[in-house]
Amino acid sequence: MAFVDSRPASVFQSIPWLSGMALAAVLGALALWVSGSAWASAWHLSALTVAIVMGLVLGNGASSHLPASLTPGLGIAQRHLLRAGVVLYGLRLSFQDVAAVGAAGLLIDAVVVASTLGLGVWAGRRWFGLDRDTALLTAAGSAICGAAAVLAVERVIRPEAGKVTIAVATVVLFGTLNIFLYPQLYPHLGLDATAFGLYTGATVHEVAQVVAVASAIGPDTADAAVVVKLTRVLMLVPVLLVLGWRKARNGGERAMVVPWFALAFLGVVALNSVVAIPSSIRAALLALDTFLLATAMAALGVETRLSRLRALGPKPLFLAAVLFLWLSVGGYVLVRWLG
Repeated sequence: MAFVDSRPASVFQSIPWLSGMALAAVLGALALWVSGSAWASAWHLSALTVAIVMGLVLGNGASSHLPASLTPGLGIAQRHLLRAGVVLYGLRLSFQDVAAVGAAGLLIDAVVVASTLGLGVWAGRRWFGLDRDTALLTAAGSAICGAAAVLAVERVIRPEAGKVTIAVATVVLFGTLNIFLYPQLYPHLGLDATAFGLYTGATVHEVAQVVAVASAIGPDTADAAVVVKLTRVLMLVPVLLVLGWRKARNGGERAMVVPWFALAFLGVVALNSVVAIPSSIRAALLALDTFLLATAMAALGVETRLSRLRALGPKPLFLAAVLFLWLSVGGYVLVRWLG
């Protein structure tokens, strides 16, 4: 007599993407916990940085033991959770904040973003011989909002995972350098506290790094820096739309590739501008946003092999160094001239 196994399949077997998603979520939650520790706070390590490092360690240290069944869930975490995280990021900004920056602040942000992207793509290809995707990702991380910008651009251009990871690594390296360098430069730049906040917000890579730099100077600097930085974040939307248009034109597609999550981000900014969201709900949504982005970063780290990063060589690092110098020196000139 033949026996039929009537045992129910496990939840992980019945839902193919669940195991990979669960792994990324656990790493994302662990990264949030670690980033809240005194040690991580002292080094200004964000949850996104911790998450990608954890993913890299697991993905490379235990790659032979990770089942292939993880792949679908890790891919979903990188794609869909990332988009949701970018959308919720809009809760950090309102159009009132943008108006508070003033015409000079908006102009400085626009020039910084456009010039850094242009220089990054041009120098990356002409000086260092990088492919367009690597140059663009590295430039986007420096120009707009660090790792979040790299991941958002990745959703439009769809490069190899290793190129995304190296771009994020350059943001972490040079943004961390800013945390130590900028407060030391402050007494020698001839800028008052508010103008230094404008300079910090317009040139430092990550939002968390901006907060770390500006808070070391004082509350007036911190207030100005965060508003200018978040206004710079808003410029992610037109950049993604232009990239979508270029992809359609260069790829021979009839319709423009519209990054709908970027428009949804803009919609959340608009909502945040007209609706007074209770502080408790706002705090919970921002915590969820950080968790979603950390989960996406962890999934990216697990899927990235260090051998692919070594194949790219030191050239992306050299490009990031050039952009770091441009932001530090060129941004200062802009603030003195236009601020």
